Amino acid sequence: MARVVVLHLLPEEHPSSLDAEVVPSLLAKADGFDPETLLGWTLKKYSLDARKGTARWRAEFEVRFAGDAEPTHWEPRPFAGPAVGAPHVVVIGAGPAGLFATQELLRAGVAVTLLERGKDVQARRRDIAELNRGQGLNPESNYCFGEGGAGTFSDGKLYTRSGDSQEIQEVLHELVAHGASDDILVSWRPHVGSNQLPKVITALRENLVAAGAIVRFDACVTSLTVEDGSVRGVVLADGEILAADAVLLATGHSALDSLRMATDAGATVQAKGFALGVRVEHSQELLDARQYRGSAIEELPPAFYELSTQINERGVWSFCMCPGGWIVPSSTAADRCVVNGMSLSKRDSPFANSGIVVGLEPKDWCGKRGWRWGWPAILQRAAEISADPLLHETITDPRGGADIPVAEGRLPVHPDIDPFFGVRLQHALEVLAAHAGGGNNKAPAQVCADFVVNREGPSLPSSYLPGLTAANFHDFLPKGVAVRLQEGLLEFDQQLPGFAGPEGQMVGVETRTSSPVRILRDEIHGMAVGVAGLFPAGEGAGWAGGIVSAALDGRQAARHAAQRLLARKPT
Repeated sequence: MARVVVLHLLPEEHPSSLDAEVVPSLLAKADGFDPETLLGWTLKKYSLDARKGTARWRAEFEVRFAGDAEPTHWEPRPFAGPAVGAPHVVVIGAGPAGLFATQELLRAGVAVTLLERGKDVQARRRDIAELNRGQGLNPESNYCFGEGGAGTFSDGKLYTRSGDSQEIQEVLHELVAHGASDDILVSWRPHVGSNQLPKVITALRENLVAAGAIVRFDACVTSLTVEDGSVRGVVLADGEILAADAVLLATGHSALDSLRMATDAGATVQAKGFALGVRVEHSQELLDARQYRGSAIEELPPAFYELSTQINERGVWSFCMCPGGWIVPSSTAADRCVVNGMSLSKRDSPFANSGIVVGLEPKDWCGKRGWRWGWPAILQRAAEISADPLLHETITDPRGGADIPVAEGRLPVHPDIDPFFGVRLQHALEVLAAHAGGGNNKAPAQVCADFVVNREGPSLPSSYLPGLTAANFHDFLPKGVAVRLQEGLLEFDQQLPGFAGPEGQMVGVETRTSSPVRILRDEIHGMAVGVAGLFPAGEGAGWAGGIVSAALDGRQAARHAAQRLLARKPT
């Protein structure tokens, strides 16, 4: 029976590039067998351990001897292809959830039309280039909207803590089959890179079209058609109506209009916890020196970190850390400022950045607790600056209470009364950040050492291409977030010396970590509670966070849809 042998290797001995002639002797020495008896070996997983001051690679190899079975090789499952008269599903959103859902539906023999509000991935690159130059924002084609979803141009990180390991490997194998490096199958931090993902997404889409899918871009869905509590199709922005036997809603977490569309159709939504904060940027050189200490840095990949703590009953942690990366503008509206992080495959930027975010729960924005966090003042100030409808709505209490104008910042607002209140908080902070940045996609920035003592100061050089404007985040962050960030940075400075010092810089705001809203699903059939035939999936529906988890959720939603439709199909 094949067994696993672990090697501990020097920085210059990268596991995925070891000389094949040397590996047998290394394995034999580590496990005490005669190298002549070895029939074969496979690298299964590798990671980097720099915790003890001298970095070492840890590599797991599966070794085989006489009598051991040959390793199985992954093969893609064939597409059945939609037959004449096959049930038809409209999939909304061509991010990971939508793409992998379409793949799964085609394999089940279901006809699929995949609709994407934005442009194809190559055309989308031009709009993003203009955005980085501080030029106009295309609200339908940007870092969030367009083929591939938000992850395509936001790094392509593939690690996840959720899902079945076999299912995760299937998703990774699909990406490799469409052009991603096979290193993602064995790396402890799999990553494609924003320069490589577009070609992977293009190949995946072309394969779906070849298997029978209809894929349409610049096709924004504005409403669902529903009869007798069941979805019957979709209506596009130009008025076109597409009939469907089911609809799979796979929009990203920035598509608020899709959530509204689902609730207008009768779906039940619920407020959920999310996180918001800022991006913190350092030089990669500083980070390498801190993390690798006495190791041979030139032989090692750009260093990363994972930081977390608890401040006043709420978590503060690093999110979407990008070694050798860039901070990018991720807004979907001209009067708001949102930032995110990304890296190219080589991770060769001189900067490193990460979201540093504070966890929020729905109870944090209602009643006396909401006043302590400082939300009313944030909502009022944002409403004075912006005409954003979300900040000027009046919330009606279905239990018969008084109406609550959002712009007045009146609390309490119980999550059951207004499940979208978390989204309003996102928008309010983004409006204030844009105002502090001064327009043209410029982002507010503050040196970490200045923020922790609440003083003004100039900004530092940055990877953020549209430009920075020096600001004091205490002036527009709610006090509940600012205090936790302040104390969190100081704690992180103890874990990673210099983190909160004069070489670190905050850029803001980072609000789109996940959706503050969840579309409730029937646990057995996966359908939206309140609308038969509507299958919510992925980040925008509040059921995933990241490329892989969204892909897994899209696959599962597709299986639910296919099972329902094919069970009804007449024989």
